[in-house]
Amino acid sequence: MALYKYNGEWLQERRVGIVGAILNWVAPTKHAFRIARRGRRFPRYFLKPRFFSWLLLLLAALFLFFFAIFGLKLLSNGNEEENNLPLSQEVHQEISSHDAALSPPKSKRRKQHFPCEVGLAAAVDNILEPKSYMNFTQFSLEYVEREANPLHTNSLESRFGGYQTLEEREKSFFARNQTIHCGFVKGLPRLSSTGFELSENDKAYMNTCWVAVSSCIFGSSDFLRRPTSRLISEFSKKNVCFVMFVDEQTLSKLSSEGHTPDEKGYVGLWKIVVVKNLPYFDMRKSGKVPKFLSHRLFPSSRYSLWIDSKMRLNTDPMLIIEFFLWRMRAEYAISNHYDRHCVWEEVLQNKRLNKYNHTAIDDQFIFYQSDGLRKFDHSDPNTPLPSYVPEGSFIIRAHTPMSNLFSCLWFNEVDRFTSRDQLSFAYTYLKLSRMNPDRPFHLNMFKDCQRRALTKLFRHRMVQSPPPP
Repeated sequence: MALYKYNGEWLQERRVGIVGAILNWVAPTKHAFRIARRGRRFPRYFLKPRFFSWLLLLLAALFLFFFAIFGLKLLSNGNEEENNLPLSQEVHQEISSHDAALSPPKSKRRKQHFPCEVGLAAAVDNILEPKSYMNFTQFSLEYVEREANPLHTNSLESRFGGYQTLEEREKSFFARNQTIHCGFVKGLPRLSSTGFELSENDKAYMNTCWVAVSSCIFGSSDFLRRPTSRLISEFSKKNVCFVMFVDEQTLSKLSSEGHTPDEKGYVGLWKIVVVKNLPYFDMRKSGKVPKFLSHRLFPSSRYSLWIDSKMRLNTDPMLIIEFFLWRMRAEYAISNHYDRHCVWEEVLQNKRLNKYNHTAIDDQFIFYQSDGLRKFDHSDPNTPLPSYVPEGSFIIRAHTPMSNLFSCLWFNEVDRFTSRDQLSFAYTYLKLSRMNPDRPFHLNMFKDCQRRALTKLFRHRMVQSPPPP
């Protein structure tokens, strides 16, 4: 038997089991001690924890490998069987549409949009309003100043937009001499003001404007972005009114950031006009008042430009009017949306981003479809517009009767339904055109890349007030 030394004494090694029997059999040979020693090392090595860890990892890897191969084969067989099933064409379309809806987008990167060249005149000195430019559809347009509808004389609430009935709404789309609702409806004598209150000094100033550039910040939703002064001509600085409408909260915030109006009420080129008692709880809807109703805020103006507060004007306003209105023989100009062209797409996007209450969006959309709104078809050569979805952050308009009527109609849709004006633009334009086939409305829908060439786009300061329930 093999011997091993322990505490200075040679002891006989115990051998048990099959391995022990074999070693006892070979012990008399001269290699017995070496075999015995190897026999002792072998089991000790396999009893180490590291060995069992590697063994488990190896077995797991083999299991996953075979499972993956078998699973793919089973899946491919299942797809083949599914494709061979005798399903109807409608069912196949339903499955395909469902899979398409569940499939992730091809790319999470946002599309990049760039400005393009706009053939503006070289200087303001080189432009002149055409003599026959204002020769558009002519009619007289008056506005409801106080609600006289007997159905609402007992109402407990006055509304800035008034209480326009569906019958009055339908008649208002005719381009003819009429008196229509267009905001600024005074409340009943016993009730408070309907909102959007301006000081008498500001009203007097705005009544002197021949050309107006306006914007608004309500609820401190944006920073104050001044027009680039070096790109504005001296003529425009003297003859164009740059008016920024703000509420008292925004005025306080801007003052704390160093934008305190001077003794004349200016911050740079902007004339700061404070609005008290906003007409709507939704700040976005209150912002539609200066956006759509510039002909009412600036009653003496021949032209006006609207620029969203998230943008900075980098172009002389007179050059913009010359190119988009005078040269194009248009009385209203707005750019198409940079990505969407169909109202159906805009509805889905508004819901996807929770821009407004979904039920309110559905009610408005169903109403428009019942009144003739159809999907945009870019392949139709008779499509009246290059897009049914505008980018409403930049609007150029002449204060003609048709332009003013369209602005009132568009505002009334926002007042009646949701504040998402891109949903109501196409419906309002198409209905106005359909009901006045012999009185065209000259609208110039230009490319979004041209809008980007005239302004610089920024992000809003903060998320605005949530949509109403």
